[in-house]
Amino acid sequence: MGGMADPKSALVLHLAAGGEPLLFPLAAEESVAVQEKIPDLLKHGGVHSVQTKDGNTVSVNFAHVAAAYIDDLSRKSRFGLTG
Repeated sequence: MGGMADPKSALVLHLAAGGEPLLFPLAAEESVAVQEKIPDLLKHGGVHSVQTKDGNTVSVNFAHVAAAYIDDLSRKSRFGLTG
């Protein structure tokens, strides 16, 4: 368990169909690995599983994703979302 200063990395997915972006909080080490794979995943539309911060596994079909990136949720305020 970390302190308040720990970055809160999340995988942010904007679906091609539109709507609100999906956020999946990631463990710090996972966010680095996922960030490196995003360009290939978007290019090839593959399915990739990511480990969330709470230990769950989420599988994402990148064929349905218009944009994906890793964001630091502690960097700026967001409405409607609590970490």
